[in-house]
Amino acid sequence: MRRTLGLLFGLSFLAVAGTAPARAEVAVDLELVLAVDVSGSIDPTEAFLQREGYIQALTSPEVIRAATAGPLGRIAVSYVEWAGSRHVRTAVDWQLIDGPEAAQRVADMMFDADLFPGQRTSISSAILYALPLFRDNGFAGTRRVIDISGDGPNNDGVAVLAAREAAAAAGVSVNGLAILNDRIGPHGYPVLEDLDVYYEECVIVGQGAFVLVADGFSDFGAAIRRKLVLEIAGLTPRRAGLRNVSGYDCLIGERQLREWLERAPFDP
Repeated sequence: MRRTLGLLFGLSFLAVAGTAPARAEVAVDLELVLAVDVSGSIDPTEAFLQREGYIQALTSPEVIRAATAGPLGRIAVSYVEWAGSRHVRTAVDWQLIDGPEAAQRVADMMFDADLFPGQRTSISSAILYALPLFRDNGFAGTRRVIDISGDGPNNDGVAVLAAREAAAAAGVSVNGLAILNDRIGPHGYPVLEDLDVYYEECVIVGQGAFVLVADGFSDFGAAIRRKLVLEIAGLTPRRAGLRNVSGYDCLIGERQLREWLERAPFDP
């Protein structure tokens, strides 16, 4: 584990240490990677609702107002979709948002991008994939944030805590949007009822990092709009019932997968 963490920290440092204002083309208030879960527990309708939620949020007056209200009046965003450790891809590369026209242009690119769902859930791979995206991307942000949204715990790839520590070492914050969904997954794969607590205890990191909750996919659009406004503005919301759980099991997703595979011959 020490060797693994050392390697991850070293890779993360190399991934973002080269990003310096002198080499960047555009200074921005925020560099934001939107990392969206498209794993097997999310059906095509839900995957569409997720992407539509981001499209609607990015073009909303509230988000555009937040994006243009900072000292520089502009942010940079990249849109990534992820599932298992070998299924992470950039759907929309870095784009500048400095007003309604730019926001609509990004939304159109998101709408036109092909959707490729995958199997399993690797939050850790999404984080480790996102970290090098900040290197030589043409932008120098006052803040760098990875925005993870998903409906399940990490069950593939390296341990989520290792990826979180790599982000911390690189000076990149990770925020979370936990989609609470009580629908049993395909072939009876279980859900994690306290997914919001999992995100709080095992995923988010950085000063002011936070978790918001979407109560199912129908609530996703409103939740992501609020989340984008908060993270673009650099604000941290207070959550009622927030609890710190001593000794929370951050390997619960991996254990769920092992137990489920013993009972079912399918790959979630």
